[in-house]
Amino acid sequence: MTSVYQRFGVPTVVNACGTVTRLSGGRMHPEVAAAMAAASSECVDMITLQAGACRVITRITGAQAAIVTSGASAGVLLGAAACLSGLDPARMNRLPEVADGRNAFIVVRSQRNMYDRAIVIAGGRIVEVGIADRYSGPGVRDATAWEIAAAITPDTAAIYYLAHPQSLPPLAEVAAVAREHAIPLLVDAAAQLPPADNLRRFLEQGADLVAFSGGKAIGGPQASGILCGRADLVASALLQMLDLDVFPDTWHAPAEFAPLRQLPGLPRHGVGRSCKVGKEEVIGLLVALERFVADGEATRTVAWRLTLDAIIAAAGPVQGMTMRILDRPTPLLEVTTDDADGLAARLALGTPSILCSLARRHEGVLLFSPASLTPKDARIIGERLRDN
Repeated sequence: MTSVYQRFGVPTVVNACGTVTRLSGGRMHPEVAAAMAAASSECVDMITLQAGACRVITRITGAQAAIVTSGASAGVLLGAAACLSGLDPARMNRLPEVADGRNAFIVVRSQRNMYDRAIVIAGGRIVEVGIADRYSGPGVRDATAWEIAAAITPDTAAIYYLAHPQSLPPLAEVAAVAREHAIPLLVDAAAQLPPADNLRRFLEQGADLVAFSGGKAIGGPQASGILCGRADLVASALLQMLDLDVFPDTWHAPAEFAPLRQLPGLPRHGVGRSCKVGKEEVIGLLVALERFVADGEATRTVAWRLTLDAIIAAAGPVQGMTMRILDRPTPLLEVTTDDADGLAARLALGTPSILCSLARRHEGVLLFSPASLTPKDARIIGERLRDN
């Protein structure tokens, strides 16, 4: 059967990189795709839909409030806008301009990344702290909580923290500093699922806002994400994404976003308007999230390991190549060879194109993720490894 991509002359690929955006993310379960198709056939008020999403996500995460975003990056942008403006519609209207200069986001230098530009787009100004000796090699230290505290000034709007197993200082220590100085802590946890426990862990450790990707391990639409946390900040973030071309006297905030009822007036379209999420993505994310939690870690891990075992079995022994499975939240197949660059190129140039992670090619290692693979994909990869 001709695929929809063939119809438009677009070749498909075997995505062994994982749920990366440049390769269109992962595969949605048929139940998720069906829910999105069903959602597309009717109309709803988007704030009412977000209120429904809030009920589902808060039940799962334990957050005070939550919204569906158009991705984790959008969640960071909207979260930053909320930290900059709070519930002040005049400040919302001015973003990304911050007239009083209270726009500094403290970021540990070793946690800088190209996604934190979402903070700058919202109107924030990044202030780096710490020296990452443990990464550059001259030493073993990184930033400490007291350095973050010392960087706080009247111009500080928030602290931004990139959640990662190696991130220092520990999130709980950073949260203690944020609480002491009464400033929000915005956590970027885009790819920190699995384990599913992380849906609650960062909030329990003191984060005020947490952004997750919906199109990675959760298995939702690629253009979806979650922003959850403190009720007033989530409500502010939502308001700065919504279409507000309405008469204020006809607009009412649902109970799930009750902090919006204290606004003196309704702002115009917000700085996050370009981050709008569609009804289809909201419904798809909710169905996928419920499936993600219900499936459990053990079920996912077993399925992923079976996929990697199938690659190894289809390849068989290959001279000059070793294969082993790495135990990770998402297990990976490590393929070591004397010609990693050449092998990667041959896999990519074949039909279908097979794309894997090149993060360790300088070590002679290619990495294969099972997250976006089917059993057929696994067989194709194994046979191509055998023949290359």
